[in-house]
Amino acid sequence: MLRTVTSHLELAITGRTNMVFSLSAAQSANVTSEVLSMVLDGVPQQVTEISDMHGTRLHQLVAGPGTMIVDYSADVTGRADPAPVIDLDLVTYLRPSRYCESDSLTPTARSEFAGLGGHELLAAVTVWVSERLRYRPGSSIHTDGAKRTLLARQGVCRDYAHLVIALLRALDVPARMVAVYAPGLSPMDFHAVAEAHIDGQWWVVDATRLAPRQSMLRISTGRDAADIAFLTNHWADLTLTNMSVTAVVDELPVDDGVSLVQLG
Repeated sequence: MLRTVTSHLELAITGRTNMVFSLSAAQSANVTSEVLSMVLDGVPQQVTEISDMHGTRLHQLVAGPGTMIVDYSADVTGRADPAPVIDLDLVTYLRPSRYCESDSLTPTARSEFAGLGGHELLAAVTVWVSERLRYRPGSSIHTDGAKRTLLARQGVCRDYAHLVIALLRALDVPARMVAVYAPGLSPMDFHAVAEAHIDGQWWVVDATRLAPRQSMLRISTGRDAADIAFLTNHWADLTLTNMSVTAVVDELPVDDGVSLVQLG
C-alpha cells in the first residue's frame, strides 16, 4: 500500500503568537519521504518537533505578525504495526472528557446495547450512531459534545466520533479519538474517527462510513477533539484563510464499515 498525503494552510496572524501544528504522520508510519514547510511573509521558519506517548508529532513555533504559509507532504508505504496497549490508556480512555460525556450518556448506552460486548458491540454502536445522525457540514460548533450531537441528530466526523466514544466508555470499553488522513473521503479534509479497546487490541470505529478504514493514516491520538486539533495557538489571534487536504492510496480498499479493522 502506498499512500500520499498533503496539507496546505494559509494563516493571517495579527501579532506574535505561539502555534502548535499537528499535521504530520504519526511516528508509527513507514514514511519514505516527507516535507514540512512554514513560511512567514516569505521567510522560512524554524520549528521544534515534540512527540507524545502515542507517537503524535507536534510542530511548535513562535512567530508573527504576518501571513503564514504551511505545507506538508508525505509518502507512506505499507501499514504500521498495531497500536501498542499501554496500561495507563485503559484508565485514561474510560474517563469522561470535555466532549465525550460518557457519565451523562450511561443510561442511554445501557438501554440501547444491553447484553452486547466485543465485536458485536462495536458493530452495533457503529450502526446505531450512523443511523441516528445525519452528516451535515457546518451543523455543529467547536464547543459541541456528544450529548448535544445526540440531541441535534446531526454533525460532522468529530461529532460522530465523540458520540461513539462516549457510548463505548459508558459501557466500560476504553475509547479514544484519532485524527487521520483518509483516502477516499469526500469532500476531502482532515478526518476524525474513534478507536476502541476490545480483546487486547485497538480497533478503529467510523460511524460516518465516508472512507475505508484500512487505508487511513494516523496523525494524532487523544481523549477527544481537544487533544487532536491540527492547530492550536496562544497569545495573538490568527485566522485560517485557506486550507486544503489531500490523501490518496494506490488501491482504495472496500470497507463494510463493521468488520474489525486496525489503523495502519
